[in-house]
Amino acid sequence: MDGVWYTGAMDDEVVFKPSAFNHGVTEADILKAIDGYLYDGPMDDDVNKRFLLGFDAKNNLLEIMYNIINENRINVFHAMKARKVFMALLDK
Repeated sequence: MDGVWYTGAMDDEVVFKPSAFNHGVTEADILKAIDGYLYDGPMDDDVNKRFLLGFDAKNNLLEIMYNIINENRINVFHAMKARKVFMALLDK
């Protein structure tokens, strides 16, 4: 689980904090959601902290939170099935 992955859409290295797996989402599903994300925006006015919505391999909408480490590397620290409160972001 401490591996580094490269995604196609974002073209970034992805590293994972153990907390990314607290809700049972797998690395493969996180990477799938990142690769074909529907929404990606800043969190809490912090340009290095991001929130992403994307579908996993089973078409579950996931919410993913990550930090930008540098220009080509991100650190995923949270992933779970998306909560309804975030659905409005898809209308933007």
